[in-house]
Amino acid sequence: MTRAPRYRVADSTPAMLQVADGRRAIGELQLISRTGGLLWLSTPVKKGSVVELEFQTHKGPVLGKAVMLGPVTSTEQPFRFVDLGENDQRTLYAAFQSKLFRNIEEEEWIEELSAGVVNSRAFSPRRWSRKVLLAVAAATIAFATVYILYLDGFFL
Repeated sequence: MTRAPRYRVADSTPAMLQVADGRRAIGELQLISRTGGLLWLSTPVKKGSVVELEFQTHKGPVLGKAVMLGPVTSTEQPFRFVDLGENDQRTLYAAFQSKLFRNIEEEEWIEELSAGVVNSRAFSPRRWSRKVLLAVAAATIAFATVYILYLDGFFL
């Protein structure tokens, strides 16, 4: 299963949360995807709380229910949509398509390509050079061993 593309919000995007007990909180949308996102909040909401979440995109408002996940910092808290109506999904997808939200995976991919770095631990420059050195050392030892055995007449 592939992860839903995440989008960085270009402009300040206020978000309003209403917790089931009636409390309200105002935050700022940082990241968004079709399955959830990341909010900046002055005070985190209790993990597991189901909230009504509303924010405005340049294509219109989006209103849905979300469950708050554990805070990742003292001011950043992820959420996962648990109910997002069809019209709100269409509005969100239209905002994604308009390119005013920036796709994080595409940005990271472009940065890696421009830096000439392949996004894989197996091919990171440090590991690659270590692997090459080990391969060259092993080949050299094998060649030297065969050559010495040949000179000693082992292969005759």
